[in-house]
Formats: sequence, structure tokens, C-alpha cells
Amino acid sequence: MPFSSSPAAPVGAQLLIAQPDYAKRLRPLLPDAAFTPDRGTLPVLGLNGAILVLGWAMARQLQVSHWQGLLLFLPFALVMGNAVVVMLFGTHDMMHSKAIRQPQLRQVIQLLGLALLWMPPTLWKAVHNREHHGKTNSEQDPDRNYNASQPASWGKSIQNLFVPSVEVNPFWLSVGMTSAWGVHAFRNITSVLLFNNGSTRYPVFSFQVSRRERRQIGIELAVIVLIHLCIIGFIGLRPVPLLLGYFLPIWIGYSVVIAYIYTNHMACRATDTNDPLINSISLKMPAILDTLHFNFSYHTEHHIFPGMNPEYYPQVRALLQEHYPERFNLLSARQAWQLLRQTPRHYLDANTFASSCGTIIQPCPLS
Repeated sequence: MPFSSSPAAPVGAQLLIAQPDYAKRLRPLLPDAAFTPDRGTLPVLGLNGAILVLGWAMARQLQVSHWQGLLLFLPFALVMGNAVVVMLFGTHDMMHSKAIRQPQLRQVIQLLGLALLWMPPTLWKAVHNREHHGKTNSEQDPDRNYNASQPASWGKSIQNLFVPSVEVNPFWLSVGMTSAWGVHAFRNITSVLLFNNGSTRYPVFSFQVSRRERRQIGIELAVIVLIHLCIIGFIGLRPVPLLLGYFLPIWIGYSVVIAYIYTNHMACRATDTNDPLINSISLKMPAILDTLHFNFSYHTEHHIFPGMNPEYYPQVRALLQEHYPERFNLLSARQAWQLLRQTPRHYLDANTFASSCGTIIQPCPLS
């Protein structure tokens, strides 16, 4: 069912405002330095890459008989998991900016930054920069909730199983925290590599890439597979070191990443007009997490100014609270998560959520 919203469509007593209109109004109120590429991201990525390499080297030395060493490694696995998060969020910011101007170096950094996420950079540019940012929470957004009217598919079934909602089983939600990112990547990779016809049924929305992009995605995926095989071979084919040094950090990283991503848009109404203050949520997070994660919690701010240096997102937030206090979705992480757990996850229409079986119907809580 296509969404029905337009620039004149009401949201409560409000009208939708397109993203460029926010940017046009707020840009003169921000310093020019806010739009200068952040050169500090690359050293941070290098540091976290070194943390991962150190962790794999430590895991290589782990012995099952030395249980004290295994226990001591667990806190470092948490640090490695955070490094996985940093690699995604830092690379995400770099791919929205021109922080690295040399094309070959930029391509290598992007590939290394996204390798542990199983995300070819060329696909990320298509699915995230082009499709998601250009069509946020619209019918054509590959990152939105499924529509209730979309036919059953394995992609939709897995999302029903994994995504936080009023009907999700806590066990499968826990499994999904470690696995949903992988499902997202697999769904989009296979759609463009195997079909690329714009009519694949199992993604949320099937988009197409050019022939050149498709070839590049295939090459990058092959390199990513090789990188993972090299990591596994370096640690060694021993279950406990592989579990602690390879799988556990990835599971931790994926869980943190998907926890952020779930709260970005899923509790919001759908909008054919890309209105970031209506279709996005920003989170109030502890300062230490904002520092570690490049202010990723400032998500509405990011959708208004995707290429901005993230250090300046707090200034954008202050302006949004001043100029658009009644529109701005600013929640604590707990509040955002509660909204997800208290509502169904399918769009019955742009303003209404429905459960997978259709028995629970609720208006969008942020309309």
C-alpha cells in the first residue's frame, strides 16, 4: 500500500517540511568549520583497527586449559566489540564527507572499515547514502519497516522474529541483536548481486544498482570474504579462541550497532516527503558513548546535514530545540526502546502500525 503524504499532509496539527528547507534555514546559523571534513576520524579508525588486530593476536595465544586467561580476555572482547562499532560509525561519517580526497586510499579505508560488517562500500553508498538518505521512511526506503500489505517472505519473517515490537519473543530478540545486521547485509547483497531487477520480494524495498556498481560490489565482497578467512586462519581453527576472539566481538559490535539503528526511524511514521524531524529520532546518550561513537545518537541532526563534522551536531540540536521544539523527536534511549517494544512493526498506512498477524493495530506514537 503506497503511503499517502505530501508537503501539505498534516502530522497532527503540523505540515511536513522537506529536509532542504531545514538545512536552508539552519545553515546560516552554524559556523563554516562545521562543514569542514573531520580529519580526526582516520586516526581513530586506525587505533580501533589496531585494537582488533591486537585482540586477534591475543586470541591466537589463548589456551583452553588456562581458564584465567580466558576470563581475562573477556573484557578485551568488549573493547574489540566497541571497535567494530567505531569502524562502522567512523567509516559511515567519512563516506558522507570528503575527508580523504585520494580515491584509491579512500577506497581501501572504506573497505577495511566496513569489512567486519560484511558491507561492500559500493553497496553502502547505494543503500545508505543514496536510497535511505534520499527517501527516508518513504515507500522507497530499503531501511523502513515492512508494510503489512507486503507478501510473506523469508526477509519479512526474520524481521518479525528479530525486531523489537509488542509481539516479539525476548529470546529471538536477543538472537536478533547479534544477527539482524547480518540479515540486513545479506538481504541487500543477494538482492543486487543475484537479481538486481528492482522487483525482488524479500527485501523491505528492492532497489537497483548500475552494472559498474554491481561488478564493484562483487569484487569488494570477495575481498571481504578473504579478510574474514584470513582472520579465522590467523586465530586458528580452535573453537574457544574463535568464539572469544572472532565471534564474540562481532556479536557485541552488531548488537550495539543495531540497537542504535532500531531507534533511528522504526518508531516514526512514514513520510513520502523527507521530513527528518518527523521520520527520525535523536537520542539523549551519555557523553562517553557520544564521544566513542562519533555522536551517532544525533540522528535527526545527521539527516539534516549528512556531511557535517559530527562534533558540531550538538549545535544543530540546540537550534532544533530553539526553532522546532514541537517537532523534534528527542528521547532517551530507554524511552525510544520502550516505544519499539510497545508497538507493532508493520506499516498499515503511513500513520498506523500493525502486528504481523494483523490483530494489533496502533497509531504511530510520534504522529
